[in-house]
Amino acid sequence: MSDKSYDAIVAGGGHHGLIMACYLQRAGMKTGVFELQSKLGGAVTSEGGPVPGFRLNPGANWTRFYGHPAYTDFNLRDKGLEYIFPDESEAMIFDNDTCLVGYSALKVVDPLTGKTEVSQENLQKTLNEIRRFSKRDADTAEELFRRYLNKWKNAFGKYRFSPPVPWGMKNELEKLCDDPKEGFDPIYQFMTSQQLAYDLFESEELRTLFIRAAMTSFGGAPDDVIGLHGLVHSLGLVLSWEPAAIAKGGSQSVTNALQKAFMEMGGEFFVRSEVVKLLMENGKAKGIRLEDGTEIEAKRLVVSGLSALQTIRLIGEEHLDNKVVRRVKNIRYNRHNVIWAVLAMHELPRYKAASFNSDCGPQPRLYMGPRNADYMANKYLSEILVNGISSKLFMFVGADTIWDPGRAPEGKHMIGVEEFAAPTRFFSAARWQELRKEFEDAIIRQWQIYAPNMTRENIIGCRVFTPYDVELRRPNMHQGSIAVGDMIVSQMDRFRPTPELSNYRTPIKNFYLCSAATHNGVGTGRGCSYNCYRIIREDFGLNQ
Repeated sequence: MSDKSYDAIVAGGGHHGLIMACYLQRAGMKTGVFELQSKLGGAVTSEGGPVPGFRLNPGANWTRFYGHPAYTDFNLRDKGLEYIFPDESEAMIFDNDTCLVGYSALKVVDPLTGKTEVSQENLQKTLNEIRRFSKRDADTAEELFRRYLNKWKNAFGKYRFSPPVPWGMKNELEKLCDDPKEGFDPIYQFMTSQQLAYDLFESEELRTLFIRAAMTSFGGAPDDVIGLHGLVHSLGLVLSWEPAAIAKGGSQSVTNALQKAFMEMGGEFFVRSEVVKLLMENGKAKGIRLEDGTEIEAKRLVVSGLSALQTIRLIGEEHLDNKVVRRVKNIRYNRHNVIWAVLAMHELPRYKAASFNSDCGPQPRLYMGPRNADYMANKYLSEILVNGISSKLFMFVGADTIWDPGRAPEGKHMIGVEEFAAPTRFFSAARWQELRKEFEDAIIRQWQIYAPNMTRENIIGCRVFTPYDVELRRPNMHQGSIAVGDMIVSQMDRFRPTPELSNYRTPIKNFYLCSAATHNGVGTGRGCSYNCYRIIREDFGLNQ
């Protein structure tokens, strides 16, 4: 006899698990969420540090959840999730004291909803900045934005918030390959990030920025094929089409709002409650078993918010086809192995490149690195895989306290720094401990190339999270990869995480998978859980 009973159970209380739970509860199913950690949210959380008085994001930092259907479906702004939209957008500072500054072409005109309108002024400012390096690149950027407005943006939204179409049918982005004037050159489906950068742009600046930004946006290394989804997502940031956004109070605000919505509808959650087994009867999901032996009945369905590998372990390999098991075990986790640092500072960096453009510096999405596309494309990753970090950093930083000062003591600031490292298995625990210190030293030393005031004396405190730390804190992020499975064409769309699991259904009836392991992957507010709910709604004939 079960210890407790629900209509629906969600295993894993990350943000995708919470999204799923909200929709199931709203549909009239009494829903329970069971989470391994001491609080909900997974990587979408905040905590104190790196020293007392500061509040950092240990995982997700750049979120855009205001664009997710759940934001309006559950009135999350009224539940505390408020976004700030800086006028600044994205920039990259180079080691020759020049910079490329972008201004949001789609500017937020209603901060309550995130509604945007085209700002011709901002668009022209960005094009003028690009033109300082290449007239051809500026013309290309203008043409790409025209296509984005006319067709790409709408197709991209439909693609993101729809389940993948079966093999043999074209999805919303693939359809645009039939329209080369307004859509895509078909070859872009198969080009690597480096090939895309070199085909689209001629300047060293745009090529370098695109290759580096594709790694942040999609986890795609220079020799990875990121597909049309990766192309559009990366271009939207590189060329500052979409606005930057900051969750007031940190990423925890996303989780808090979802949790509040869930509880107000009568949902229940349990932390420090590790799910270790799916209970089945006649090939159907019937509940779960927790690590302490407690069994919970699911009258209608169970949903996994875990990785694909964790999910088949819940089922048990003996209940699955060998081909499915083999393919899940062969999922690659060698990209998006993030090394993340948070620095508490007395004062903000004073960048030398501000003499090139006085607007340079207070961008919420700011890269810095050598003006060297060839190094970025061909040496950067090889050094990371051999040494753990590269000799020349290409840091991606965000000084959120410029706009959200409540996360730091008055007059002080905090900046998050994203870089990449090797998969966890490449080094021992002791070596990762050494790399944590080496990375901190490299950040401070190399930051001074661009901002001489970034000395040890300016640093109040620093906390570094290596891939080893990421995997330790988030067991679904195998090898320290925040992507929960590399975002490459063989692991995307109708093939994500494997062809057999790509429609969010598992081989066990009434057992579903809704995490970032599914279409459309990594990032706070992607469509994974929403699309999974659409499948559940269809299977169970739900009205909403």
